[in-house]
Amino acid sequence: MIRSVGLTGGIGSGKSTVAAELVACGAWLVDTDAIARQLTAPGGAALPALAASFGQQILDAHGALDRAQMRALAFGDAAAKQRLEAVLHPMIGAAAEARAALAGGRPVVFDVPLLAESSRWRQRVDRVLVVDCPEALQVQRVMQRSGWDADAVQRVIAHQAPRAVRRGIADAVIHNGENSTLATLALQVRGLWAAWFGPVLTPVEQ
Repeated sequence: MIRSVGLTGGIGSGKSTVAAELVACGAWLVDTDAIARQLTAPGGAALPALAASFGQQILDAHGALDRAQMRALAFGDAAAKQRLEAVLHPMIGAAAEARAALAGGRPVVFDVPLLAESSRWRQRVDRVLVVDCPEALQVQRVMQRSGWDADAVQRVIAHQAPRAVRRGIADAVIHNGENSTLATLALQVRGLWAAWFGPVLTPVEQ
């Protein structure tokens, strides 16, 4: 029986849209990026350890982690990236398991941007679902959504697993190319839900 799905995809792939559709089918969502944001928001549980490791300068004027500064630091220094992950990953994992425990028997979808890079996450889930689109479209979408320039988006993509690696670990792939619409994505998700879980469930408040 399939009880858990690891959902992943590169930046700008449309993974969040697919996650929302899975929730509409009745899934219980565990969004690890949202957990990371909570841990690094003002008063977040990860901030003391991060400030101790990197210094108070990695906090913004509101007392939250300066994500842009931290991203630039981690992308430019492998040792800094390892230190960041050593603080955040265990905390994210513990919070994710606590949220999954609230599923009440529903299928659990773990939304994990870096699932392809993590053997632990791949072992944790019963199935891996990858949302895939061409890299040029990823860049275009992120530039439109976030206002980043193309180089900034490319730097993020360069630190994520290649498309071929993600597709290589997938039990199923949702294609979200240039001609995709919300309706066509929903059809793909609903078809997959029927194959893996059967009838759609009444959604619950997340």
